[in-house]
Amino acid sequence: MMVQNNRWSVVIILSCCSLLLLLTGCSQARMDPFGMSFLPPSPNAPSAAAEAVAALEPPKVQPNLYLKDAPATFLQPAVAHAPTFSEAVRKADRHYLEGKKLYLEGRADDARREFDLALDALLDAPETTDRALVERKFEELVRSIHRYDVNTESADETENPVFDKSPLEALLEMTFPVDPKLKSKVLEEVRATASQLPLTVNEAVLSYVNFFSSERGRRMLSYGLRRSGRYRQMISRILDEEGVPQELIMLAQAESAFLPRAMSHKAAGGMWQFLKTTGREYDLKQTATTDDRFDPEKATRAAAKHLRDLYTQFGDWHLAMAAYNCGPGCVDRAVQRTGYADYWVLREKNALPRETRNYVPAILAMTIIVKNPKHYGLDDVELEPALEYETVDLDAPTNVLLIADAAERPVTEIRELNPALLKGVAPAGYSLHVPKGAAALVREALESVPESRRASWRLHRVGHGETLSVIAKRYSTPVAALASANGTPALDSPEAGDRLLIPAAYKEPVVKSAKPKTAVKAKPSGKRTVARSRRSGAQSAAKSSKGRKGFRNSGAVAARR
Repeated sequence: MMVQNNRWSVVIILSCCSLLLLLTGCSQARMDPFGMSFLPPSPNAPSAAAEAVAALEPPKVQPNLYLKDAPATFLQPAVAHAPTFSEAVRKADRHYLEGKKLYLEGRADDARREFDLALDALLDAPETTDRALVERKFEELVRSIHRYDVNTESADETENPVFDKSPLEALLEMTFPVDPKLKSKVLEEVRATASQLPLTVNEAVLSYVNFFSSERGRRMLSYGLRRSGRYRQMISRILDEEGVPQELIMLAQAESAFLPRAMSHKAAGGMWQFLKTTGREYDLKQTATTDDRFDPEKATRAAAKHLRDLYTQFGDWHLAMAAYNCGPGCVDRAVQRTGYADYWVLREKNALPRETRNYVPAILAMTIIVKNPKHYGLDDVELEPALEYETVDLDAPTNVLLIADAAERPVTEIRELNPALLKGVAPAGYSLHVPKGAAALVREALESVPESRRASWRLHRVGHGETLSVIAKRYSTPVAALASANGTPALDSPEAGDRLLIPAAYKEPVVKSAKPKTAVKAKPSGKRTVARSRRSGAQSAAKSSKGRKGFRNSGAVAARR
């Protein structure tokens, strides 16, 4: 009995061991695929167990039902970054171009809004941006906007003469102290400076160097230097062609600050300040409608020839400059009276007018400073871009407003390119300047206007949604007359982009007197305050272009040429 029981015990133990071995083998077989998953695949075909495991899909993750209740701080997008300067400039340019387009369509209010947005875009430039860079771009944009006179009431008016009081006029009546420390510095600069014009250093010259080194003098000088960029290339070319020193460009700085329509109290006019009689001697024609003294290129040619003739007469550039200011007869009499043909001796003996005694030292001082701009804080003066234009010869009397319509440019730009044109209608045979690239467009447009009507008629590019009645009202023209001029029934609506003839009547405006104005202003500082004030100034200038147009008083103080 005992033996039998032991036998059953052995069987049970063996059965349990077999069961344990079986379970252990199955578990190992199931784990193989996971254990081998990190090793390179076997070249043999995968087992059925491995395929079964690979076919298993990952469990689906349920969305977090409470995410919608999370704090808003974690769900809101990041705050937009402040615009960079380049982004602000691109935005300003987009609004400016849109405003220009709206202006040409006759939508003045919409154009004004776009121009405002363009200025606002620059005001939003980041504080870290170089403020001088922002100021320059802002000034450039203001000048561009100013050309588009968005005040339609003044768009049909010819500019009235405006006389600005030149600060140089009082300057030549004054004397300035001499800084003892300046002499050695200026002498060293002159020795290191190449100049076709003799540069003299004495107390008279040093007094003006001292003045132009001051804040007031630097502003006065930089005002003209900026404007000189418009004409510098042209002036340099003509001075070279006429064989006179390049430094004589500073006479235009002293005479007019490069304002082509400058007018002195002596009735000398233009950038180079010619009297009518001397102008005629050098082929500067003057009529009721035109005055070549105000043409920058013609006047520069005449000035270069006149200076060359004066040098031939006196044999000295300082005497020639003095004669340019007070007249060759005045200098000749001073030489005969004293027996000295030397400007500095004549100055010392008071043989010349006081204005002429200060005229040459002031020009020499400006020449020394401009040739050494870094030493006098003028190296950051940014010159205005050179004026570029083409010429259209007119076959008939033509209104400048018609030219502006044909060129699709603001009338202020056409007038700016033609300062010698005194009236709103250019005479037949006149060579009119138009913006570069616009000559072919102007000639083609003028062909569509009868020659007998070019003095009064206009052209209009139809904008979106404009009707004949809207266009007729804008130009104060009957709808029937508008339809007749274009061979269109009065009930027809023109399409956007069409160009219509406008049968308008033109009248020369009455010339109004203007009070003298001071042209040079101190440069303000600060971001918002400065820019806002300039913006308001730009808007008022756009509404009334008198502040930038017309004749301006010159710096030619004792001009008796």
